[in-house]
Amino acid sequence: MDMNTEQKALAINLDAGRFGTFAEIGAGQEVVRWFFHAGHASATVAKSISAYDTAVSDEIYGKAGHYVSRERLESMLEYEYKLLLRRLDATRGEKTSFFVFADTVATRTRTDSPGGHGWLGIRFQTAPRAEPSEVILHVQLLDNGSVAKQEALGMLGVNLIHAAFFLNDQPHELVAALIEGLRRTQVEVDMIRLSGPAFQGVDNRLMSLHLVEQGLTDATMFTAEGEVVQPSEAISGKAALVERGAFRPVTNVTWEMLQGAQRQFRSSRRTTTDPVVLMEMTLSNLVTGHRIDHGDFLARASMLNALGITVMVSNYDRFDLVTSYLRRYTKEPIVMVMGAPTLVGIFEEKYYSGLPGGILEGLGRLFQGDTTLYIYPMKAGPDAPVVDAMSLPLASLSRRLYWYLLENGQIQPVREFREEQLHVYPDDVLAKIQSGDATWESMVPPAVAGIIRSRGLFGFKA
Repeated sequence: MDMNTEQKALAINLDAGRFGTFAEIGAGQEVVRWFFHAGHASATVAKSISAYDTAVSDEIYGKAGHYVSRERLESMLEYEYKLLLRRLDATRGEKTSFFVFADTVATRTRTDSPGGHGWLGIRFQTAPRAEPSEVILHVQLLDNGSVAKQEALGMLGVNLIHAAFFLNDQPHELVAALIEGLRRTQVEVDMIRLSGPAFQGVDNRLMSLHLVEQGLTDATMFTAEGEVVQPSEAISGKAALVERGAFRPVTNVTWEMLQGAQRQFRSSRRTTTDPVVLMEMTLSNLVTGHRIDHGDFLARASMLNALGITVMVSNYDRFDLVTSYLRRYTKEPIVMVMGAPTLVGIFEEKYYSGLPGGILEGLGRLFQGDTTLYIYPMKAGPDAPVVDAMSLPLASLSRRLYWYLLENGQIQPVREFREEQLHVYPDDVLAKIQSGDATWESMVPPAVAGIIRSRGLFGFKA
């Protein structure tokens, strides 16, 4: 049976085996308030604290570079959990599962955006004196008014606590439960990390995919080490180089496209600082058959991570949506590198059929700020001519727009490329991997070949 927020809080209050601390900074004590309103809170709430003043907060939790940050949330959870055990474990530790819920939130930001954001987390025992497990997440608060944001935060916090207690053995359902009773127009959960014994075997890269699949956010990211990150942690104030694709698998052409774009960026910008490299997979790119195969997704993610790449997963079908998303976090240069056939699709008017302004509006969004497209040449076959940024077959209207952007340097050909494998496409390589034709190994980077062989990815046959 579906439960509303008050019923969830009451269910936790009536569970005599759980007892804990609520520490909330910003937006009021909106989460613990539900437990007081539901009744029987004395059975659940050991302490409620709200350290608003920065000097007070620093005195308790130590200094932080930012007060609404993962760093501050983790220090709150660590401090309050140790304090809770020190005070209560001796007297009631044998029969009580302790927990700490914490959040640090800004309902207003210093930008023109009306939205706020926050970090929420819970550290909890699944049984008395068990090692703790943890769920932390980042949320964007999208309502216009502060009161509405506070209400949404309170409901989200209760959902998180209830899901951690009762759905920790069903991570997929735990994600879905986070925004029960809320609308996607109110909140966006763009990062989640599960850890500890309750979540043994959980891959947080897959949890990132669940956030996008289930509509809690439009995009997520994780680093080459597989560490999930909130997008601002990865790209805030940095230049970005983006390559989109299915990456099933990464071929020599895919990899050289990226390497050539990196060299060209350094040369044209006269900088020794590399941009943050993102290889992005959309949900549509992840579909195999009629569904998303989670094992196949993790195979691709592992391959990209082995190459030292940060991965972005999104539900954006159009390139201009990617630019708009990245512009939320950085004003620095954005470069998108793509093959010539992909660029042809971008300049088709039907690509922007969902926009009132059509192709003009779409291209305006795509090239907002300092944005450049790097175009890598392609060949239809071994003996076919090279198709590059100068020889694309475009309709008349699109051709005029295209040449304008080309002459202004917003579209640039990738100058360094190797022609010998331009005709090799990922589908052909995948077929060879699955058929046992060993010639595929010469068509992918050595690191990719190694991980495919060692892990048996993509239906590999020796």
